[in-house]
Amino acid sequence: MRGNNVVGIIFSNMHDDALREVTSIRTFGSVPFGGRYRTIDFPLSNMVNSGVNKVGVITKSNYQSLMDHLGSGKAWDLSRKREGLFILPPFGNGNSMYNNRIEALDGISNFLQNCQEEYVILADCDMICNLDFKKVLDAHLDNNADITVVYHHSEMPKALTEAVVLELNGQGKVTDLVAGINKDGKCDWGMGIYVMKKDFLQKVISEAIGRNRNNFVRDILQRGVLENKIYGYKFDGYVSAIDSVQSYFRANMDLMSMDVLKDLFNAMRPIYTKVRDEMPAKYGLGSVVKNSIIADGCVIEGEVENCVLFRGVRVGKGAKISNCIIMQDTVIGDNTALDYIISDKDVVFSDGKSLIGADSYPMYVTKGSVV
Repeated sequence: MRGNNVVGIIFSNMHDDALREVTSIRTFGSVPFGGRYRTIDFPLSNMVNSGVNKVGVITKSNYQSLMDHLGSGKAWDLSRKREGLFILPPFGNGNSMYNNRIEALDGISNFLQNCQEEYVILADCDMICNLDFKKVLDAHLDNNADITVVYHHSEMPKALTEAVVLELNGQGKVTDLVAGINKDGKCDWGMGIYVMKKDFLQKVISEAIGRNRNNFVRDILQRGVLENKIYGYKFDGYVSAIDSVQSYFRANMDLMSMDVLKDLFNAMRPIYTKVRDEMPAKYGLGSVVKNSIIADGCVIEGEVENCVLFRGVRVGKGAKISNCIIMQDTVIGDNTALDYIISDKDVVFSDGKSLIGADSYPMYVTKGSVV
């Protein structure tokens, strides 16, 4: 299956409520991750690496930073005379914003109608993974499926917005689909990634709108288990579902593992992001850095351990920070102590301050604060 016969659709705002603190000034898709990335970089890079050269990004609110990050799509080789990257505004077939996934898809019906591609990939920005969509498409064709649902077998994320548990037969066909529960122990749970024919998607969305049905999982997937051919595709690689501040913190901390780094940032399937040219990180004579991710442009003069530091962060002399996520251009003053802190961009921590959160509930400091 050729990737250029597929159009990708990414929902940038679908899980904003899961990270209300971080998404109060930005959409979920532009949430910073891993020192230099945004969450949208993962589904977008996965699509590009699989040969998809037409991607539509559905927006809703607070998407200025998303547009600034994506630009023309050049970083993902999507700046093209034909096809490429499309930013789809929240007002599609009317003047009101969409309230759910079905309304969002109905709002871009004209975009879908004008697409020449035969297949559609639907994905959100809450799954951090490196997924080969070519394999998903091949499985979709081999099974002659109407819908292919990508799933993972592990303990289910506890706060997943669209919690879906699948039951499959020996051929991988979905025989039952339970929504809205959090199952204890390991199970097959949906990752919110779907593949189907464009014509099929348009048909089921039109029927749902006509019957006043507004829940994608309940009204399309659950109702379609018996009448449609819904198959599952098992993804065995690393995946982290960001469904809360705690899971966001843990997903960043997972990057300290070499196994996770090798799986997530595969050299054969790189994760692309907006390039910001900075000088290399600078380390002072008395600095100590252990088990941390340090982006370019940082100046470290204190002690850093088990931290993710984004571009342009400055750590003063005598400062001690551990188990922290420090976003872009934050300044940490001399003799400051931070532990289990998530600091947004452009925060200033004054000299001698001490802030301590907890592993189960890290403390979040809003953008531009002076502490």
